[in-house]
Amino acid sequence: MNPNDLRFTKTHEWVSPDGTVGISDHAQHEITDVVFVELPKSGRAVKGEEACCVVESVKAAFDIYAPVAGTVSAANDAVAKDPAVVNRSPYDQGWLFKIQMANPADRDKLMTHDQYQEFVKTGGH
Repeated sequence: MNPNDLRFTKTHEWVSPDGTVGISDHAQHEITDVVFVELPKSGRAVKGEEACCVVESVKAAFDIYAPVAGTVSAANDAVAKDPAVVNRSPYDQGWLFKIQMANPADRDKLMTHDQYQEFVKTGGH
C-alpha cells in the first residue's frame, strides 16, 4: 500500500480506504523484533481508539488500537504464523486486521502521511 493513501493515528496505527489496519514503519522500528501477534476475532465490534490487538516484540508487548469504530471483518493469519512480517512489510503483507467502518468519514479526521511524518519528527510517540 502506498503510505500516502493511508491515514494515521497518534498511536501509530494506519487505516486504508478499505478499512485495512496496520502499524506504521516508525512503530515497527520502535517495537523492533516482532515475535507474536494476538489478532482480534472477526465479528468483534470495536470503538475508535479501543485496544483490540497485541503485538509483542523481544522487549515488550504493545496494544494496537482500532483507528476508527466498526466491526472487525478479517484478521491477517499470515502475521500470526510469521510475526516478523510486520517488521519486513508494515504497509503491505504486515497488515493486522480489517475493519468495516461504522462511519467511513471518521477516517478523514486522522492524520495524512505528511501530517504523521511531521508528528513523528516533532517528538510524537
